[in-house]
Amino acid sequence: MAEELELAGGNAADFVLRVGQTIRKPWAASTESVQQFLTALRLAGVEVPRPLGRDEQGRQVIEFVDGTLAMDSGQLNSTELRKVGEMIRIIHDNSPKPTPADLAQWKVLIPAPKPDLICHNDLAPWNLILGERMVFIDWDGSGPSSRLWDLAYAAQSFSGLWAGTNPEEARTQLRAFVDGYRADEQQRRALPETMVHRVQAMYELLKRANCAGEQPWAAMFDQGHGAHWKATAEYVAEHLEIWREALIED
Repeated sequence: MAEELELAGGNAADFVLRVGQTIRKPWAASTESVQQFLTALRLAGVEVPRPLGRDEQGRQVIEFVDGTLAMDSGQLNSTELRKVGEMIRIIHDNSPKPTPADLAQWKVLIPAPKPDLICHNDLAPWNLILGERMVFIDWDGSGPSSRLWDLAYAAQSFSGLWAGTNPEEARTQLRAFVDGYRADEQQRRALPETMVHRVQAMYELLKRANCAGEQPWAAMFDQGHGAHWKATAEYVAEHLEIWREALIED
């Protein structure tokens, strides 16, 4: 077997290893469902990492995708944002609806108010590879959610709606991303407030985990993630009217 190289990232996994052109992670309760989800997307022609089952040590095996994380490449420009929005639309359009068994058994970290679609649940710059291929990685948190809930998280993070960002620049980036997704009028009107709720939910997760000592989220809260998401939630809420104007203007 090729040399095992430990990789950074994967906050919720005990380890992430690169072995040749594959990634090895622990096999979790949801891994089989995640691999079935990825297989279904690939059969529909969606560009996602190839699931490769288990290795002889019982670890999950998935294709390694070479490239640079979008989060390490600076803020994406409008053309790139439209491309990412288009990618996410393709993923959503080819994702299955959850069955009653999915809703009962497949738990997600931050549940959507009305889950009606199997989603990645962490479509963000830290999970997008840029290179010869543009591919979303780290599907371990997949599960029942909703198109709007998943889109809100992606729109906020990819469009650079972070505390300290010039809101006029952010609105231009947000419009490009949502245009790429081809969001309809109903989605555009619902998206600004949904972004607020989704970012607040991220902060509340970290806060609850910190109080309960639930890892790795408790440690992440203490390491600055709590303050970061609290400030982000306040920023997104403060400029809510700007996001509305950006998405519904002619």
